[in-house]
Formats: sequence, structure tokens, C-alpha cells
Amino acid sequence: MTEAAAGRRSFYPVSLDVADRHCLVVGGGPVAARKARALVECGAAVTVVAPSLSMEMESLETALRAIERRPYRSGDVSAFRLVVTATGRPDVDGAVFADAEAAGVWVNSADDPARCSFILPAVHREGAVTVAVSTGGLSPALATWLRDRIAEDRGEGLGLLAELLGEAREGLRAAGRATDSVDWAGLLDRGLPQLVESGDMERARALLASAMGHPAT
Repeated sequence: MTEAAAGRRSFYPVSLDVADRHCLVVGGGPVAARKARALVECGAAVTVVAPSLSMEMESLETALRAIERRPYRSGDVSAFRLVVTATGRPDVDGAVFADAEAAGVWVNSADDPARCSFILPAVHREGAVTVAVSTGGLSPALATWLRDRIAEDRGEGLGLLAELLGEAREGLRAAGRATDSVDWAGLLDRGLPQLVESGDMERARALLASAMGHPAT
């Protein structure tokens, strides 16, 4: 291990529930718009602070909780659970980071891992399934490349597969059985994903029922 690797931060991966929680995006450009859109898509109540807005950000206006067309002011972060700053100005992004750290608010500074208390992975979503890839901030391009390869390799149907397995787990709980009484990994290796992807739900359910130890209905 190199000296640089030995001193590198290790990030704790987690999925946050931001639905209806107040989040702040500082910046009005295309990068800030992408960050705001991702938060909105997860149900967050997003406020944007920026002197001017790009077309990408303006297109989000009706989905945002509020837009304040002004420069960032010290202390703005204190009213929020999570903050993303993407102004492209190191002095402003640095001030946002310092304020957030002092206030105990989680903050991401776009393209500046040193001024982040959390970083954002490359994400692929299908239904309830989220595939997230991170390189610890070293190479967003590599994270995106890996995400795309994983998505291509797995094909379609992951969201439906997750729903099917979720129903099965709920059925076990309702029957008073432990959810680990089924060899889920073995089931997935025996072709269940391929059956779902091909749309053959009858055989998929039969295979799942067999693995659970009762006949399909």
C-alpha cells in the first residue's frame, strides 16, 4: 500500500431517506441542477440559493421548494439537513463547507472531495433497485464506467425481481418463518433473474415457490 493510499479516507456507504427533508443546493449552474434534480427525484424539499440560474435549473423551478436569487450568506446552511454546493467558485464552496461543518450539517462540495462530509456515487436505478458505485472521489469517470457496465450486464427486470423477492420475504414473515430459511443466493444463481428478464413470470414464481418449500399457486 502506498503512503497516499494509507492516508486516504474510507467512506461509509449509506442510503439516505431525504423524502420531505429540507435540503439546500448552493449554485444555479448545470452541475448544481443535476444535484438538485437527484434530490427532488428522491422526494426532498429542495431550496436553491444562487444569484442566477441556468436553463437546467430554471426547468426545475416548479419542483423546488424555493429559489432564492441571491449570493450565499453565512449561516444559510443551519436550517437544512443536507447541503450540496456547486458554484464552481472555491471561495464560496469553501465557505459553505466551513459553515456546514460548524453547524453539524452534512455537505457535499462538487468535484472537491477534501471539502465533503459525504460524496455522491454514480447511480443506476430500476424500480426499488439502486446500484451505486464510488471510487472514493478519485475518479468519477471510472465510477460512471463501472456503473454502466454493471447495468448493462444485469439487463432489465431488476426492479420487478426485487418486488417478487420482497413479496416472498413478506410471505415468509406472515407464515412465521425466518427470512433466512431460503437459499436466496442459490435461487438467484439458478436462473430466477433470467426468467424475470424474459417475462416468464409463471416459471419464475414456480421456481421461487419450490425454493420456499411449497407448491406454486
